[in-house]
Amino acid sequence: MNLSESLKKKIFRTVGELADGLDRECYAVGGYVRDIIIGRPSKDIDFVTVGSGIELAEAVAEALGRHTSLAVFRNYGTAQVKHGDLELEFVGARRESYRRDSRNPIVEDGTLEEDLARRDFTINALAVRVNAEDFGEVIDHYDGLGDIERRIIRTPLDPDITFSDDPLRMMRAIRFATQLDFQIHHDTFEAIRRNAERIEIITKERIKDELFKIMASPKPSIGWKLLLDCGLLRFILPELARMRGIDLVDGRAHKDNFYHTMAVLDGVAEASDNIYLRWAALLHDIGKPVTKHYDPARGWTFHNHNFIGAKMVKTIFRRMKFPLGAEMRYVAKLVELHMRPIALVEDEVTDSAVRRLIHYAEEDLDDLMILARADITSKDSTRKARYLANFDLVEEKFRATNAKDFERNRKNPVDGTEIMALFGLCQGPDVGFFTKSLKQAIKDCEIDDNRPAAFAYLLQLAAEKGISPLYDPLAAENQ
Repeated sequence: MNLSESLKKKIFRTVGELADGLDRECYAVGGYVRDIIIGRPSKDIDFVTVGSGIELAEAVAEALGRHTSLAVFRNYGTAQVKHGDLELEFVGARRESYRRDSRNPIVEDGTLEEDLARRDFTINALAVRVNAEDFGEVIDHYDGLGDIERRIIRTPLDPDITFSDDPLRMMRAIRFATQLDFQIHHDTFEAIRRNAERIEIITKERIKDELFKIMASPKPSIGWKLLLDCGLLRFILPELARMRGIDLVDGRAHKDNFYHTMAVLDGVAEASDNIYLRWAALLHDIGKPVTKHYDPARGWTFHNHNFIGAKMVKTIFRRMKFPLGAEMRYVAKLVELHMRPIALVEDEVTDSAVRRLIHYAEEDLDDLMILARADITSKDSTRKARYLANFDLVEEKFRATNAKDFERNRKNPVDGTEIMALFGLCQGPDVGFFTKSLKQAIKDCEIDDNRPAAFAYLLQLAAEKGISPLYDPLAAENQ
């Protein structure tokens, strides 16, 4: 939908007429205007009026009538109106000033021009008039339309002032570049470099919100590479920044783990929208810098980096104010297990090895295999094809083993009543020990799923516990 088509929505005429009734200028501004021009779907609409945004919002809520809700935030001079699937934000035009030690602005009433000047980027500094007079007129003081056409992220005013006033805007620049696949203007990017340290006054919660939006983008590596290049990454996630670079000893080098991780992340993003699976991809090798070791005989090694990485996940999640429940445990588990599928295809794929992986991964097995496939980033096409083909075999083995286990789990070939009769036992812990051990031995393919094998196994267990049978079950079976 283009801008002219979007403005045909009744809500724009309604808001404009009510603003006219209050003798107010009113404009749709910011992200809604940008997204409609770009062609992105957008439902939330921000309105700026020269005067009280709350007063206009109250008039709009009353006019829309039933099924409309109004939320007023007087401390911020804003109000929100919800009607059906519409979410409308109203604010009075304002100008802002900042203190060096805070991103919270000192806000005063202002003109439309002053309001647009305080916006973070030119593409967000667009306004469309909704008053009857000059309805649909686009206000573009900073060539935001041109920057949309050029696919450029640029600040309306001096970028050093813009980012020093509100350092979160540096993260927003990275996020918009990632979401929209735009380039950050050279002067704007250099200002981010100069002001990167200012990000430390921003709360972890606000940084987290931007990072999750980067991770939800079609190609999240764009954002992480920009964060590295501009210097923000070393303040936000230094563990990831330390993965950049290659060490060379005796002519032997390891791969650049940062750029390998970027390839893995994009591979997972292509295969899944699961945001926490993407976090697992980003952090899967996070333990490599602290476990890196050069062995003259073997070259570079990263022993136990998966176990160390799983512990680091928990530390990072706590520091960054990420969710600390099932989400953190899920990411830590996948980081710890991410080497298992590769190890499985390098060795003989036995039923017991497959079962162990199924047991450890549980309901996250499919996600683990997505991560494992993405982790094969070798430039050797033959080697990569071999690994991926082996993963196909492993996944077929998963299906076959699960089907086999379904049959095995239906019923033990020797039940508890027969075990009690065989060893003269009453119902109790010993009977439970025999039945559970038998079931597990069959599941792990230690013995065949038949009565002679089951009796032989039970007799062996009984001998180890010093329990004698009352009769020979194998002879009885043959009678």
